[in-house]
Amino acid sequence: MLFNPSREEARRFFINTWQKHLHGQALADLEAIVVDILEAHPEYHRYLQEDYLDRDWPPEHGDTNPFLHISLHLAIAEQLSIDQPPGVRALYGELRTRHGDAHKALHDMLECLGEMMWQAQRQQTQPDPAVYLDGLRQRARNT
Repeated sequence: MLFNPSREEARRFFINTWQKHLHGQALADLEAIVVDILEAHPEYHRYLQEDYLDRDWPPEHGDTNPFLHISLHLAIAEQLSIDQPPGVRALYGELRTRHGDAHKALHDMLECLGEMMWQAQRQQTQPDPAVYLDGLRQRARNT
């Protein structure tokens, strides 16, 4: 069975994980990955509280949804751990080498992943990994 949390469940997971980290509690493997992501994004720490469970960050206002951003980072961490779609790990390596910075490479990946998801939503189709990988290849060559 796939883990498919609601928006509130996903946000609560991030908030609770951060609180566990701040209180020095033991973390599960997935929680440790989330903490690594959150530590790379101090600008989101203020949102890791119950007050933000229902907040929206409309892109048309130029806002970045911190919970979506964290979720995409987590998705990419999973992709890299299993090299799925095949070749994604090598492309990440190319981006990291070109940027000289792992986090900048991950943000390139986030943009390509977001583009794939946006195209799928717009066309009402399944996400196409070829779109994602093509975007990564272009960025690896043009960065």
